[in-house]
Order: sequence, then C-alpha cells, then structure tokens
Amino acid sequence: MPYINTTVSTSISKEAQTSIKTKLGKAISLIPGKTESWLMLSFNENMDMYFKGSNEKPLAYVTVSLFGSASDSAYDALTAEITKIISEELSIEPACIYVKYEEISHWGWNGVNF
Repeated sequence: MPYINTTVSTSISKEAQTSIKTKLGKAISLIPGKTESWLMLSFNENMDMYFKGSNEKPLAYVTVSLFGSASDSAYDALTAEITKIISEELSIEPACIYVKYEEISHWGWNGVNF
C-alpha cells in the first residue's frame, strides 16, 4: 500500500506525468513486497518552493508512504531511482530533489484497517 506524492515547482505535462507514473510503478518494486497494483500517486505542480533561501532553480519534494517498513538498502535504491526519474522527466537537478519516507503502522482501505 504505497503512496507517492510528488510536489514540484514546475509544470508537469500530461506526457511527463504518464511517464513518471509508469516509471514509479516499476520502481516501487525495489521495496520488497510492494507493487504497482497497490500504488497510489499524486502530483502537485507549480508550487511555490524555496531551497537554501532561493526559488531560482526547479525543485521537487517526493514523499513515499509505506504500510510497514523497508531496509535502508531498499530505501537507498528507491531514492536513487526516484531521483533519476524526476531529474530525467522534469529536468530538475538531483541536488534539488528531496525524497522523504513515512512508515505507516495503520493503513485503512476499503472500509477496514490493516
């Protein structure tokens, strides 16, 4: 039950959004037991964002929420892949991309909790 929320300071074309969706759908499998079949995504574009006191460069903040947890090595692999995807698709420098992980112990779906 992963959820990935991508917030960027730039626009995201429908083509780029579809490509990012597809690539993140594959990338989530870097976390053992996680698949695209349970993945939910959202995109927030054209957000006012500042990094190091400046908004001169395009920025991205990606939050990955997971039911349960994963190993440090799995998070490292997913961070590398997410950074690559966002950098390639939206021309955002890797040094301007944050990836945050949230491990969730209670997750509701379809009227019940896991």
